Amino acid sequence: MAAGITGLNHITLAVVDLERSVAFYRDVLGCTVRAIWADGAYLEAGSLWLCLSRDDEACRRPHADYSHIAFSVSEEDYTTLSTRLVAGYAIWKEDRSEGRSTYFLDPDGHKLEIHVGTMESRLRHYRQHPEKNVKIF
Repeated sequence: MAAGITGLNHITLAVVDLERSVAFYRDVLGCTVRAIWADGAYLEAGSLWLCLSRDDEACRRPHADYSHIAFSVSEEDYTTLSTRLVAGYAIWKEDRSEGRSTYFLDPDGHKLEIHVGTMESRLRHYRQHPEKNVKIF
């Protein structure tokens, strides 16, 4: 077998205002702050290591493409969190996929999503809908 990755190590997001971004990820999304320094912070989102890095070159508007980060949320917490996001943050896409999703922008314009579901639930959906022509391995 060829050498390969073992998983996702961490995600780093460039941010304009570190304090504002830490507050968003901690207070709105519920991440746990693990470390903060002058130009950055480490947070945990479940098992994900999220780094926020203050950067004067940070993009201040969303990219036009579909690239985004999706965070898992339980079915029980979905409605409360989604309502909070819809009320206070820009929505960049309407949900049309399997599983409940809300697509929103963080304060720096990063495209994010909260999603109820797993890879297995997504594959199960496509097995139940062969007309979508998804080849499953």
